[in-house]
Amino acid sequence: MSRVIVMNHVTLDGVMQAPGRSDEDTRDGFTHGGWASRSRGSDDGIGNAMGERMAAGGGLAGWLFGRRTYEDLLGYWNQQPDSRFGPALNGSAKYVASMTLTDPLPWPNSTLLHGDIADAVSDVKARVDGVLAIMGSGELIASLIAADLIDEYLLMIHPLVLGTGRRLFPPGAAMSLRLINSTVTGSGVMIVRYERLRG
Repeated sequence: MSRVIVMNHVTLDGVMQAPGRSDEDTRDGFTHGGWASRSRGSDDGIGNAMGERMAAGGGLAGWLFGRRTYEDLLGYWNQQPDSRFGPALNGSAKYVASMTLTDPLPWPNSTLLHGDIADAVSDVKARVDGVLAIMGSGELIASLIAADLIDEYLLMIHPLVLGTGRRLFPPGAAMSLRLINSTVTGSGVMIVRYERLRG
């Protein structure tokens, strides 16, 4: 059995849209793209925290992606010749939620999830051991929150308030969380790990 863990950058007001690049996601006229890259400087604590969490959870079982994040993330990193992320992403299992993509998917080790997304993710959770990590993928996260399938949140909370943009937690989301640990990087980014409390 695996654990589904959201690993996302967010602002203090909960915005998760387009943290990496100015052109990453301009939906709804969003003009603040690249905010995480600008605010964290050269921090390497963020990557270390993600790697440590995956190792502590039995290793990476795979990634869960929505269609937009899947195409953008892999398309971008595979075009960066010196990137360590492209080969790492290509070598990992990827489970993709999409109603528009068709088999075969273009990137190695990719599986298109069919039917009801909650049922499909529940099936993957039952079949694999380790961490099923989600980056980006706001619409997928909203679906999994509604089905109560997310076990943990590893959040990189940046000392920014944008006032606009798509947020991690959709309207109406309600849950109890327990803080597992937290640390603050040199640039003021708070790395927090929350576990979903049930029952």
